[in-house]
Amino acid sequence: MDPLSNVLSLLKPRNYLSAGFEAGGDWSIQFPDQQEGIKCGAVVSGECWLAVDGVTDVVRLRPGDCFLLPSGRPFRLATDLAWPAVDAASVFLAPREGSIARLNSGRDFSLVSSRFGLSGNHAGFLLRMLPPIVLIRDQAGQAVLRWSVERMMQELRDPQPGGFLVVEHLAHMILLQALRLHLAEGAATGVGWLFALANKQMSAAIGAMHADPAHRWTLQALASQAGMSRSSFALKFKETVGTSPLDYLTQWRMALAADRLETSEDPLSIIAPSLGYESEAAFSTAFKRVMGCSPRRYSRG
Repeated sequence: MDPLSNVLSLLKPRNYLSAGFEAGGDWSIQFPDQQEGIKCGAVVSGECWLAVDGVTDVVRLRPGDCFLLPSGRPFRLATDLAWPAVDAASVFLAPREGSIARLNSGRDFSLVSSRFGLSGNHAGFLLRMLPPIVLIRDQAGQAVLRWSVERMMQELRDPQPGGFLVVEHLAHMILLQALRLHLAEGAATGVGWLFALANKQMSAAIGAMHADPAHRWTLQALASQAGMSRSSFALKFKETVGTSPLDYLTQWRMALAADRLETSEDPLSIIAPSLGYESEAAFSTAFKRVMGCSPRRYSRG
């Protein structure tokens, strides 16, 4: 499994809500705190403004634009941000036919959106790689997303047997495609493991760590995976990922350990060697340094 799939599988993105939204005329709608979820949306037709709490810049959304809001902050969509806003609950919880919420009737604007929650206490492994607003608007990226977005809107407008699962899978496809496109757009300037995946040498080293976290990796062994000298690899990894290779390895091991502590009954005597630690004491020391508490306290929490 590749590293991005590894991380998303670990975080288990759960689609709490997918819906279509249509509006006509002038309108403004305020969305509440997303409870640490990722909001993902794509404009099917029409235009509007997007404003996120705490973010100075506002964004003009046009047909084909896709956006991710990873911070979970409240946000507003509007034809005019000076227009008085209605609360999203009054629109999306109102009685309606199918899964399309409507405001002011009419179809001057249409959008599909989903909200994802992430499992565990290590969601920051992904979220700290992302800015408050991720916007996908290049033509190639829009073409990649178009089929999934249009298919979701069709499923929401005309519910069919099995439609819940179809929408669920389409929502995950849109989220993953948006992350891929953001990775590609930020490959040259972004810092973090997500952007490092666009570099074949760094991706090879990260992939090796994810594939066998229990291996006794050394800097030299990881450099060999990347096909680089030890010194060049260490410098390049720090520049692109933002941390040293062995620190990254420890962080990934602790994310896996946290998941095991949350979802299994495995004792530390099983978890520690499965992640490359010769003793429970060495594992516990590393876990506390990264996670801020002992494994036993974490599992009780």
